[in-house]
Amino acid sequence: MIIAGKTIESTDRVVTRNPYDNSAAGDVSRASEPDVAKAVEAARTGLTELSHQTAYDRSKTLLNLAGILSQRTEQFARTIASEMGKTIREARAEVSRAVETATWSAEEAKRLYGSTVPMDAAPTGKGKTGLFMRVPVGIVAAISPFNFPLNLSLHKIGPAYAAGNPFILKPAESTSMTGEMLGQAFIDAGAVPHAVNVLTGSGSKLGLKLVTHPDVRLITFTGSRDVGEWITRNAGLKKVVMELGSNSAVVIARDAVPEDMVKRVALGGYSQAGQVCISVQRVYVHETLFDRFVDLLAQQARALKSGNQLDESTDVGPVVSRGDVDRIKSWIDEAVAHGARRVCGGDIDGNVMTPVVLAGARETDRVIQDELFGPVLVVNKFRDDDQAIAMVNNSRYGLQAGVYTNDLNRAWRYAREIHAGGVLINEIPNFRVDLMPYGGVKESGIGREGPRFAVEEMTEIKLVVFHLG
Repeated sequence: MIIAGKTIESTDRVVTRNPYDNSAAGDVSRASEPDVAKAVEAARTGLTELSHQTAYDRSKTLLNLAGILSQRTEQFARTIASEMGKTIREARAEVSRAVETATWSAEEAKRLYGSTVPMDAAPTGKGKTGLFMRVPVGIVAAISPFNFPLNLSLHKIGPAYAAGNPFILKPAESTSMTGEMLGQAFIDAGAVPHAVNVLTGSGSKLGLKLVTHPDVRLITFTGSRDVGEWITRNAGLKKVVMELGSNSAVVIARDAVPEDMVKRVALGGYSQAGQVCISVQRVYVHETLFDRFVDLLAQQARALKSGNQLDESTDVGPVVSRGDVDRIKSWIDEAVAHGARRVCGGDIDGNVMTPVVLAGARETDRVIQDELFGPVLVVNKFRDDDQAIAMVNNSRYGLQAGVYTNDLNRAWRYAREIHAGGVLINEIPNFRVDLMPYGGVKESGIGREGPRFAVEEMTEIKLVVFHLG
């Protein structure tokens, strides 16, 4: 762990394990509940120290961070792959995206604009001039997930620092090494030491202390819907930004050409073994294209190589834990018992599951209604656009959705009527560039990420009024 910019060593260790063979990936010190208080105290000092930094200073630190991440690509990638289980190629891509996130955050540090307010537009405003500015919200607690341990952590602490906020990063316990490495990279980049704090250890033990601490002014969390709801219920009077679950859908409209998008849909369902918030989970195909699309998708699934994520030729690595493998299997078995057809996949070797194509599941099955978070694509047919939109919207989630169509009017209708934070036309919902506003509606979250939009979440508006007579 890191408190006030210094690495703290203790005999109580967090051991992270490789999901492929359960070997030890590494270890770091385990934070205790008293360490939360120490980190908050350090962050208080960091908030004062950051107030003396200029926007240029903060931007320069974040640009330095981008350079350090680029230089350490292979070190970060191997740690991410070993701890999380994504393939080494996917891990390198995550580091590359983190470099972009740091760079965008650096640019946003210099864009904290305010505006004038026309006070004399009101009857009593004569002689008064007003303006507002954006000021730091205060201490930011960043609770990040296991599946993108570098880039999603940086989506929280990069904008926090850009806006002048100190942070306390709580990485997922299973990816603690990556979180600590990121904190050290911040220090090496020249960050204000007291502003950089990383608490590694159990979320259930540290979470309540961190979430309820009155000096923490904003909590930014990525993870499950249930934990997100728990945080909002316990946080008290502070700001929250929540990026929660999803069961993202793709619609293949009647005018689409299955051969043109099937490879992309397969990528969306099976990359990172399906362990992405916006993984393709539900695929709704027009009834005239259904059989052909299922056959093509099965061909794509069978062609993917599953196995050791550190093997350069592996396409699909392990699921993060055996418990998750068992859960995914039970959901598939339930759907099959209700009449779904398992077209291919589902073979299990340790924590590795071969990519599954499941056709004809009931709309009430868990593989449709809940967040599956595994290498499974569920394909169902629809008869018309009304039914497709209703099926997509029949979910408590609404993060991102994809629609494949060559009809502009149809595309606009889907964009207007699908209830989601993002609707992507002729693209899978997994698509994300790190500068865009990213977040969901319904139970998929509150607020938006992306450096520009996160900075807005992590600042307060302060009004200044001058009476000039």
